[in-house]
Amino acid sequence: MAPRSQGSRNFPIGQEFYQPKEEMLEVERRRKQLAIGIPKEENKGENRICLTPQSVEVLVNNGHDVMVERGAGLASNYTDKEYSDNGALIVNAKSEIYQCDVIMQVSPFSSAEIDMLRGNQILFSALQIKSQCGENIRKLMQKKVTAIALELVKDEHDFFPVVRSMSEIAGISAVMIAGEYLSKSHGGKGVMLGGITGITPTEVIVLGAGTAAEYATRAASGLGAMVKVFDDSIYRLRRLEDHLGHRVFTSIFHPHVLEKALASADVVIGALRYEKNISGFIVTEDMVAKMKPGSIIIDLSIDQGGCFETSMMTTHKDPVFKKFGVLHYCVPNVPSHVARTASLALSNICSPLLLQIGHNGGVHQFIKYDVGLRHGTYIYRGILTNRRLGDSFGILAKDIDLLLAAM
Repeated sequence: MAPRSQGSRNFPIGQEFYQPKEEMLEVERRRKQLAIGIPKEENKGENRICLTPQSVEVLVNNGHDVMVERGAGLASNYTDKEYSDNGALIVNAKSEIYQCDVIMQVSPFSSAEIDMLRGNQILFSALQIKSQCGENIRKLMQKKVTAIALELVKDEHDFFPVVRSMSEIAGISAVMIAGEYLSKSHGGKGVMLGGITGITPTEVIVLGAGTAAEYATRAASGLGAMVKVFDDSIYRLRRLEDHLGHRVFTSIFHPHVLEKALASADVVIGALRYEKNISGFIVTEDMVAKMKPGSIIIDLSIDQGGCFETSMMTTHKDPVFKKFGVLHYCVPNVPSHVARTASLALSNICSPLLLQIGHNGGVHQFIKYDVGLRHGTYIYRGILTNRRLGDSFGILAKDIDLLLAAM
């Protein structure tokens, strides 16, 4: 059979329809308008807010609706007028906020707040696994929500941006707080954190070599203090020295070395993850009893169990107590001490994330190919996807990748 001519190419009759066609242009994903609600934080120790007025303006200019509960930003020194001027709708009723498609708050959702949800919504908040209860998790599942933990979301570099930002703030804040409480006006010894010509510098011990520890070490070293860093990993200690660009005294946790260092320390900052502790508390009660009177302990790990046997959780209103003549600062939410800075840091992470979600057709579309957002999702459409939560409360957890493949 003779071939049929078609332009410069010849195709056998009946086979031209099986040849490659002209390339189709990729159709842009359909954008989704988001209705975002920002409630006022009910947790008395929480002063941060997820979105600043400037971020609200960017979201509104991109076609999204933002609803803010009256007074939600006051703890971070943002007024209702600032939010309103930048396009937010200010509402009085908290229940109205909890009808939005997307709800963003810092504290985990309480039982009363969960009751106000209409269901089938997207929730952003901290998870704080150690403070969760099984009843609240089950109630969220019954509401068929998709819940995303801010501290578990990863970025394109496989880092946890919220954890890193808050740890940076906590580390620097710990040194600022130590300086305050070493002063005479706060009941301290009346010494300056740092060093000046002719006077021996203050001694600061940092327990841990993670992000919070690194920034505490940076701040203390910058003020002229003599800093000693302890950790159970040579790798992390070496990485800390590389990041600082100069050598500091570093050591693994050896009881005799640590006890000797504590006895002469003016400030001790605990910045260890509880899971990383070698066994029990790093600093025992006997070690604290041998510290200098008027020295100060700042336990940044108190919300995870603490680094010191003498630690007891305190609040921003009543932040310190004294034991063995040593001042203890054990507030679990140190970044709220500088709420405006912490809110700016949160907003710098949350705002671009919301823009990406809207641009890519909503959370359920975006989550399919964004690994970082998937990692932060602990409930997907009413199904628990965080195995650690499931093991803690006896709830069956399913793999989110398998769920998305089946949907």
